Amino acid sequence: MTECYIRVAEDENEEPMEIPSEEDGTVLLSTVAAQFPGACGLRYRSPVSQCMRGVRLVEGVLHAPEADWGNLMYVVNYPKDNKRKMDEMDAASAVKIKRGVQKTSDLIVLGLPWKTSEQDLKDYFSTFGEVIMVQVKRDAKTGNSKGFGFVRFTEYETQAKVMTQRHMIDGRWCDCKLPNSKYFLEQAGPDEPMRSRKVFVGRCTEDMSADELRQFFMQYGEVTDVFIPKPFRAFAFVTFADDQVAQSLCGEDLIIKGTSVHISNAEPKHNNIQHLFSNFPGGSPSLAAMFEQSQYQFPSSHV
Repeated sequence: MTECYIRVAEDENEEPMEIPSEEDGTVLLSTVAAQFPGACGLRYRSPVSQCMRGVRLVEGVLHAPEADWGNLMYVVNYPKDNKRKMDEMDAASAVKIKRGVQKTSDLIVLGLPWKTSEQDLKDYFSTFGEVIMVQVKRDAKTGNSKGFGFVRFTEYETQAKVMTQRHMIDGRWCDCKLPNSKYFLEQAGPDEPMRSRKVFVGRCTEDMSADELRQFFMQYGEVTDVFIPKPFRAFAFVTFADDQVAQSLCGEDLIIKGTSVHISNAEPKHNNIQHLFSNFPGGSPSLAAMFEQSQYQFPSSHV
């Protein structure tokens, strides 16, 4: 039998590449791997049954089905570990696409003079770029300013610039930064809604360490904290520096170490902790108590 070429592709819907056979009609696995690194075999769709069939592999040599490669399309097989890695990359890419361009966040303005109004705040920050929201927080009973407020810009670049400097507003130096959960819980009160920078990671396995979770989630944005309860409860919490990153991941199913984990919002600590665990497998009052005692702070963002 003379040398021939067989059509090989990574997927049935992709354009194939022609791979040369040996003089005896067989194909060396090394020849396939040279064009498709990591390949461990070939398969094809049977013209009769329309099912996928594997090509016989003996000591690194692929043998033609029924002694003839024909004009079939052969698809590359990869080890399961490689496939898992590719699935993780695909999942990460999908989330990154979903996130898209960086979005702006509500910034807290600290140290405002009592007399500063929302119009004063807007006039000042409009000198940096387009402002889409300003708010001065006031006491619900007296109407007096609480000494802080919020601002949001249209462009992320403007937000970044504003955060790099201090601001003289109505004769007083003020700071502008991303919301800090501890400050909010103390100053804004337990009923102040806020957007979370922490996410709940469900369906974790015991072999997932805090460092591994940190390394995985760093591909989406800066990670400031990873918390895994002890004893192990099959979940973890991950904190990002940017609340937009956290929110973009919520609702996603991601592949970590071959396991599908689900990402959801981390509810505020001042919400009903018992309710948070009521439907969780193995949930109990002791679990809720352990959680409250962990001193885990849930940041969120004002509306």
